[in-house]
Amino acid sequence: MPNTLTSHLLPICVCSFVFPFLLLKIMDYNPDTEQWTPYSSVDSQNRRRMEIIFIGGIHRSGTTLLRTMLDAHADIRCGPETVVICDVLGAREAMAKTPITVSYLSKMDLYPEITDNAVAQFILEIIIRHAPPAIHYCNKDPLQMLHSKYLHFLFPNAKFVLMIRDGRAMTHSIISRKLKLSTYNIESYRETLSTWNKNIERMYTKCIELGETICHLVYYEQLVLQPVSTTKNLFKFLEIPWSIAVLHHEKYTNESDFSKTEVSTDQVSKPLYLAGLTQWFGNIPEDVERDMIKIAPMLSVLGYNPEDKTPNYGEPDEFVKEKIKKEKKNTITS
Repeated sequence: MPNTLTSHLLPICVCSFVFPFLLLKIMDYNPDTEQWTPYSSVDSQNRRRMEIIFIGGIHRSGTTLLRTMLDAHADIRCGPETVVICDVLGAREAMAKTPITVSYLSKMDLYPEITDNAVAQFILEIIIRHAPPAIHYCNKDPLQMLHSKYLHFLFPNAKFVLMIRDGRAMTHSIISRKLKLSTYNIESYRETLSTWNKNIERMYTKCIELGETICHLVYYEQLVLQPVSTTKNLFKFLEIPWSIAVLHHEKYTNESDFSKTEVSTDQVSKPLYLAGLTQWFGNIPEDVERDMIKIAPMLSVLGYNPEDKTPNYGEPDEFVKEKIKKEKKNTITS
């Protein structure tokens, strides 16, 4: 059994070491002049007012595809998934749930204002400096949407985009690819769907609470089948001029544009990828299909029919139809 005093002091020790470390990363410290100097090209006084675009959603919901499309826009830079931002957000959330840590830091006037500012500056340094500069910055980390309300507090001018995808398709994708994600049991469709339901409910609820001017829903199926209208609606929400380049993302990507955590590179590098819409058909166990309404009630909330085993997600737009024709022609020619 752990020592009670040690278990209480541990969070304090962690915070005492972690957050000064974050500050060291945020600022360059010159020991000769004993001065802290912001090294970002963005004015430190205006950082928290930046209009950052945060993209999130459940794993395998199309977040990589969307951020790749945005990266094709000349004025936007997302860059590869960073992962560390979610770690920092998780640590900050855990701190808030530890009364003794909150009390200790508060007595030193480090909580919450200084702590929150340190977290904000750290996040911004990651976003700003992990890829080339741009007019508009965005960050794609799927699970950051679980922290969207806190992120909105840190960056009140930020915009949030929540990717939505049929939970059955997402579940099959994770299990068939044997992705090792900490919160999912890839041996069970039932448990994976249940986890999807819990997480998407939390993300969706936070998005709705933020409001439609701050958080925008993008359905994966619509993004794939009707990319023109879907991206135009998105850019209207972002208040950024739309560019046709976002429809040709595959021309602007290469292997160096992705991190090891982005397992969708084989899909987003293609000009058209429709297979993901139907690959799950016939692969859901019968007992899970029978209990679908109970296992994943969020399917209905999001507009999917949990009783339809082979849903029709809609018709492709003219842009997609033309791409389909070109693919067929190239296949025949080759």
